[in-house]
Amino acid sequence: MHRSMRSALRAAGAALLATVTVAAAALLGAAPAHAAPAGLPGMDVSSYQGNVNWSGAWANGARFAYVKATEGTYYTNPYFAQQYNGSYNVGMIRGSYHFARPDTTSGATQANYFVDHGGGWSKDGRTLPGALDIEYNPYGATCYGLSQASMRSWIASFVNQYHARTGRWATIYTTTDWWSTCTGNTSQFAANNPLWIARYSSSVGTLPAGWGTYSFWQWASSGTFPGDQNVWNGTLDRLRVLACNGPC
Repeated sequence: MHRSMRSALRAAGAALLATVTVAAAALLGAAPAHAAPAGLPGMDVSSYQGNVNWSGAWANGARFAYVKATEGTYYTNPYFAQQYNGSYNVGMIRGSYHFARPDTTSGATQANYFVDHGGGWSKDGRTLPGALDIEYNPYGATCYGLSQASMRSWIASFVNQYHARTGRWATIYTTTDWWSTCTGNTSQFAANNPLWIARYSSSVGTLPAGWGTYSFWQWASSGTFPGDQNVWNGTLDRLRVLACNGPC
C-alpha cells in the first residue's frame, strides 16, 4: 500500500522491477490476471493516484475506499482532502489509513498524529474505522529493527490509543508473511481489530492467527479502479454496520 513498497509491485524502472517481482510474488502471492473475488468492490489510494476521478470509480462499481492520510509523524497526504471528501461525495463509504513507522516513534504517538490529521471517525454511516497499514519496511529492515515482542507492543500501543481517541478499533492491514515474521503470528488483535489482508492471488490463502475470516482483501495493485483493488467480505448493508459500529 505504501508507495515506496509499491515500487516493488509496480513499475519503478526495469531493473528494479525484474528484481523485486520475484520477491513480491513470494510475499504477496503471484499477481496473474484473474476475476475479482466475491464481495463488495472497493479501492484504496494514496498521493500516488493524485486527484481521483471518483464519479468514474463509482460508475464502475466501487462502493468503498480507504485513503492514505499519514505516515509516521512527519507526512500527510497532499491529496487527502480531494480523495477523502471526493469518495464520500459520490456516495462511497470511506475511511483513512496510516502507514506505520515503528522505528521512529511510539504507536500511541502515531495514533494521535493519525487522528489529528484525518484519521478520526464519526457515526454517520459513511465513515469506516481508521486502518493501520503495518507491513514490509520500504526504508530498511523488514521488521523495522523491532523484536516480535516489541512489535506486538507497538501495535497494541497504536490500536489502544486509537480506540481511546475514537471509540473504534482500527482495521489492521498486513500480509500473512509479514505478520508471521514480525509479530510471531500473534492472535492477540483478532478479537477486536478487523483484518484487511493483502494477497495478490486468486485465493486469499492462509490468514494470520486468530482471524477466522477477513473483512477486506486487497487482491490486486491495479485494475478497474484507481489504486489498489479491494473487496469487502460481505454486503453493502454489512459494511454500513461496520461503519456505524452497529445500527446507525
